[in-house]
Amino acid sequence: MEFNVKSGSPEKQRSACIVVGVFEPRRLSPAAEQLDTVSDGYISNLLRRGDLEGKAGQMLLLHNVPNILSERVLLVGCGKERELDERQYKQIISKTIANLNETGSMEAICFLSELHVKGRDTYWKVRQAVEAAHSSLYTFNQLKTKKEEPRRPLRKLVFNVPTRRELNLGERAINHGLAVSKGVHLCRDAGNMPPNICNPVWLAEQAENVAENYDNLRVERVEREQMAELGMNAYLAVSEGSANPPVMTLMHYQGASDDKAPIVLVGKGLTFDSGGISIKPSEAMDEMKYDMGGAAGVLGTMQALAELQLPINVIGVLAGCENMPDGKAYRPGDVLTTMSGQTVEVLNTDAEGRLVLCDALTYVERFNPESVVDLATLTGACVIALGAHASAVLSSHNPLAHELINAGEQSSDRAWRLPLWDEYQDMLDSPFADMTNLGGRPAGTITAACFLSRFTKKYQWAHMDIAGTAWQGGKNKGSTGRPVPLLTQFLLSRAGAEAGE
Repeated sequence: MEFNVKSGSPEKQRSACIVVGVFEPRRLSPAAEQLDTVSDGYISNLLRRGDLEGKAGQMLLLHNVPNILSERVLLVGCGKERELDERQYKQIISKTIANLNETGSMEAICFLSELHVKGRDTYWKVRQAVEAAHSSLYTFNQLKTKKEEPRRPLRKLVFNVPTRRELNLGERAINHGLAVSKGVHLCRDAGNMPPNICNPVWLAEQAENVAENYDNLRVERVEREQMAELGMNAYLAVSEGSANPPVMTLMHYQGASDDKAPIVLVGKGLTFDSGGISIKPSEAMDEMKYDMGGAAGVLGTMQALAELQLPINVIGVLAGCENMPDGKAYRPGDVLTTMSGQTVEVLNTDAEGRLVLCDALTYVERFNPESVVDLATLTGACVIALGAHASAVLSSHNPLAHELINAGEQSSDRAWRLPLWDEYQDMLDSPFADMTNLGGRPAGTITAACFLSRFTKKYQWAHMDIAGTAWQGGKNKGSTGRPVPLLTQFLLSRAGAEAGE
């Protein structure tokens, strides 16, 4: 879809549809008031008859409004003016886009971007509208034989900004929003792909496809033989029960000089997690195709980064693997020697993500990174703690944790910090090895991060548990594309390429 910004009066706009807001109870927004004046009270008369109350999400499509140049006027209920917050604004935009897509309006001019959202500026409102528009129109129908498409889908959307001085801000917001949306789309497509197609090799191929379009992005693979030579025995152990070989994919983005230390993003890429010998219950096991949500998030973020062409160096790591039960599969009771030399007693083969990540986190030491962020659908305990609304952040480096939390607030892809205190480390004690791979039921998200922290002593590091946010289950199951918006905002901030700069 094409997006633009302009600054003008609503009554002077000639379009297939013009979109304005109505507050509760039947209060016209400034743009709607201007249309009402030009139409000699046509809109306010309709409201007095009870056609629209103004409750959040209500829609009323009008045709041939007197003295209005646009073919249609879409009135959008925005709730009570003082209560219009970020969440409601995004919901209103999403519902508006979905509605426009069904009206036959192939283009529209939207004045909702002028609504007052507490604490948010034009840049935020336009960028969030672009991202919400793409999200609401997303479909995954690649594998369906009959594809239902709108007959006249929305193709162009123009956001109006209050003054001409804000046009540059709006254009920047569109560019950033489009880049994030492209990354989210790729992340969702990868996450939704079934595991008989999406395996570690397929993940590597997707990264290579992205790199073909950008001169400063290159991809390399680390495969089973090289992993064995490097002593990545924990990573390899997890893959032993699978017919699909492990592949760790490295995406090297160079936007700065060689001497600039890279930021490294490491994503858990379990393309299917059966639990291995500690097999999972069969109910909803199909959703374990989403256990590569961390790798999908890295893939999508690298796509967004390449679109933005930020002046930083970033390495994205997709730690691809599959965990299956088999005669060769690793067992509870095994003791593994990791790439770092530390030993791990396996108590549960379903705590496999940390075994893949620990070797990947040791591997990236060679890049002398500025900072490392790993992201993983790691623990069910995170879903219990935070539900589906916030990703967890755990870190031994306060400034990095704060950066990620702030990026979540700026992007509306929120995260919440959990403690990483030394007292939790004792829960990983083993009588037979340096540590176990399981700390028990209490504080499961924290002890998983404690495990990973033992492999990250040589750089600034943060862990993101996205088990509750990477996908939604149930009837409308599907990848959410998170945390691509958060991580892209984190990189935008690191590059000094935010809205006002």
